[in-house]
Amino acid sequence: MWRTLFVLAVLGVLLCGGYLAVREVVRWAAEHPGPALVAGCAVLPPLLALAVVAVRAMPRLRELRRAARAGKAEAEAEVAAMAEAPPEAAPGAGPWRLQDFLAMDADGFEQAIAALCERDGCRDVQVVGGAGDLGADVLASASGGRRIIIQCKRYGESHKVGSQDVQRFGGTCFTVHEAEIAAVVTTSTFTEPATDYAATCGIRCFDGEQLVTWANGGGAAPWA
Repeated sequence: MWRTLFVLAVLGVLLCGGYLAVREVVRWAAEHPGPALVAGCAVLPPLLALAVVAVRAMPRLRELRRAARAGKAEAEAEVAAMAEAPPEAAPGAGPWRLQDFLAMDADGFEQAIAALCERDGCRDVQVVGGAGDLGADVLASASGGRRIIIQCKRYGESHKVGSQDVQRFGGTCFTVHEAEIAAVVTTSTFTEPATDYAATCGIRCFDGEQLVTWANGGGAAPWA
């Protein structure tokens, strides 16, 4: 509202100033016809040239306005299409491939595992991975109330989860996090010493092939 009033006030001042200026020019021309004629001959050609340029530019301005309207309409249509697009598929909407998990960063991989846990009936699912997590990336409760602790290892296919990785997790998952079910889920595979140690401690090893099968609904979850 105030902006509109300000614009109207400025227009009023310009109109009044223009009227007074024109009136003074006419009065001066009536009193001094000779100088007025000379001044008119000097000023009129540039004014006519400007008028011609403005007239010639009008079609171009119309084209620019049409292009701007077309661009605005296209942008609005794109925004509307994005709003109507279905949300990105959650884990399990599949078919998932191992490359889909490898394309995620570490945080995204942990979030994907948490989403799979929720999909398969876990409650109180939390992602706690990060500095100071003491080996626990995802916490959850199974349908029977058992406490699940999952460590997520998003490794390349040639980077196997080694015995030291599993030992570090084994040192905290039961004593610190009080896990009833402890599992290491990876996009890669496990070395033989790692699987031997895990079997001794009761830690479940879930490799990339099992992960993809689970994500696509065709295999058991790490706690099953």
